[in-house]
Amino acid sequence: ATHPSTPLLPDDLSDFTGLSTTSYDPDWRFGVEVTPAESRHLDFETGTDGIVPFDLIGVAEVPGVGSLDIWKLGSYGGGLFVPVKDALAGRPGGTYGGGRYLLDTIKGADLGPGAALDSLVLDFNFAYNPSCAYDPAWACPLAQAGNRIAVEIPAGERYSGAH
Repeated sequence: ATHPSTPLLPDDLSDFTGLSTTSYDPDWRFGVEVTPAESRHLDFETGTDGIVPFDLIGVAEVPGVGSLDIWKLGSYGGGLFVPVKDALAGRPGGTYGGGRYLLDTIKGADLGPGAALDSLVLDFNFAYNPSCAYDPAWACPLAQAGNRIAVEIPAGERYSGAH
């Protein structure tokens, strides 16, 4: 909260005591294969950084959870991007209404290699709220239809709406 680029609003800094997270649960860490998907492109207007392009590169089936689209960032440092919106989104004591980020490699997430070349580690314990959850001035790409799941994910960062 003391970093110059914190997404917390100045009025929220004095009362900030930390983020609400769950205890680590290894059952929410998955090594998944990425199946190639039909190409799809999405341009996201950030307002401050211009347009951030995303390209769908594949789909991962997560056991007991469902399928998630895997996106490649075409700018902003590149890498992979996996947002997720679960059944707890927008509920009291749940998660941010727009979803969370499960993987954003530009932020330095490296959860280790998957078991095979075309695989990926997805660890819901590290799911976190986007910056726009804390400051409406931020424009954040949120979970598209292929990244919305019907199950509750009781792992990762929570959202109280009071930061």
